Amino acid sequence: MSMTSALNNALSGLSAVSRSAQLVSSNIANALTPGYGKRDLLQTSSVFGGVQVDGVRRAVNPAILSDRRLAQAEVAQGAVSVGYLEKLQSLLGAPDETGALTSRLATFEGRLVEAASRPDSSTRLQAVVDGAKDLVARVNSIGAGIQAERQAADRAIARDVDTLNVTLAQIYKLNSAIARTSDLTPGASALMDQRQVLIDRLADIVPLRQIPRDRGVVALMTTGGQILLDSKAAQIEFTQANAITPGMSAAGGQLSGLTINGQAVTMGNGAGRMEGGRLAANFELRDSIAPQSQADLDAFARDLIQRFELPGLDPTRAVGDAGLFTDAGAPLAVAPAEGVAQRLTFNALADPAEGGLVMRLRDGLGAASVGAEGNARLLQALSDTLAAPRATVFGVDGSASDYATELLSRTGGALFRAEHSQTFSQNRANALRAQELGEGVDTDQEMGKLLLVEQSYAANARVIQVVDDMMRRLLEI
Repeated sequence: MSMTSALNNALSGLSAVSRSAQLVSSNIANALTPGYGKRDLLQTSSVFGGVQVDGVRRAVNPAILSDRRLAQAEVAQGAVSVGYLEKLQSLLGAPDETGALTSRLATFEGRLVEAASRPDSSTRLQAVVDGAKDLVARVNSIGAGIQAERQAADRAIARDVDTLNVTLAQIYKLNSAIARTSDLTPGASALMDQRQVLIDRLADIVPLRQIPRDRGVVALMTTGGQILLDSKAAQIEFTQANAITPGMSAAGGQLSGLTINGQAVTMGNGAGRMEGGRLAANFELRDSIAPQSQADLDAFARDLIQRFELPGLDPTRAVGDAGLFTDAGAPLAVAPAEGVAQRLTFNALADPAEGGLVMRLRDGLGAASVGAEGNARLLQALSDTLAAPRATVFGVDGSASDYATELLSRTGGALFRAEHSQTFSQNRANALRAQELGEGVDTDQEMGKLLLVEQSYAANARVIQVVDDMMRRLLEI
């Protein structure tokens, strides 16, 4: 080997070692940086001798990355359900909580019993009124809370749609920049890191599949088959509602659905093109889960009203008159509109705060004058009607207390199942994330490479020094 060849080999080696040192340093520094892909230097032997740097390869396991994103979408979807059920359970209240629905119903029932034992006591009669109004307030607040959760879901959908549109446009621009750059350059790797972070952001909203295209470009498609990005970014549209009330729905046209490139997309049925992820979960919450909760609560409110409208219960009531509880001051209609729980009120005839007379609890809502103070028949009948078994929407007969308990029990059971499923999804996502990190930068391995880089640098530098010494000696001869 001539000195010139030796010198060329050493110089090319120093250049490659310098690049290797930069990549190793970058790998170690960014080992925990989200979206960072490990860099490997591609080298081959030069036909003119020495080593030739062919470029930089960004090492990412696409299979693990794809599975982790799908698991991420599943976790985000489950978090919506768990969050809503926790809120609903809080609205209903725990059985031992003073203001819980079951507690307020038990308090009202107990005060009826106490009043029946002393029908002459205006204090006990007022306590019944206060207990009934507390119960009404709790039912009203639960209904309002359910609609507030629907409103929150609608806002979350609008935010996610905005994020989808903005992020897809950004990914499209990165695709264009990557296509203009060789995919073996450090610049392309940095752009791919940015793109991976953006795609990971979308994975919470909808489950995605990344499809490779030429020159490092990628397309994005949902697991349901909806193309979000290919030759162009999809345009997703949604209109946020200013307010949501019971009875409003997408099917009825009062709430917005989702459109992609002007085409309507079915959401929330578990089998659509955009199913899975946080977006679909919020649609399901707004259009299915929360409305069902409202329907169950309305059924409880209807049952409460109907119990005190039974014929013969209060002889002073005329046919068609409202009972102790009303639908916004009126008797319950045969087919009442949705939202009875929010319209549930205590009859003003027995409420002194509304100009009524508290003695009408004892003497009858239609009583024009004060009756016998010792007559507890009506008070006892009111207490008995609360405890009487009646058919419920849950397919069983029970008292008003049984109905409230069943509402709480079913919510607790649904929350337990949702949390169990969420725990499984989170553990799976964590395992895939750990596997992804394991396939990424291994700092111990990179430190070992750094030692080899140092040795290679020293060896190449020694070759250059030896050639320099030999040339000096030749010149001295």
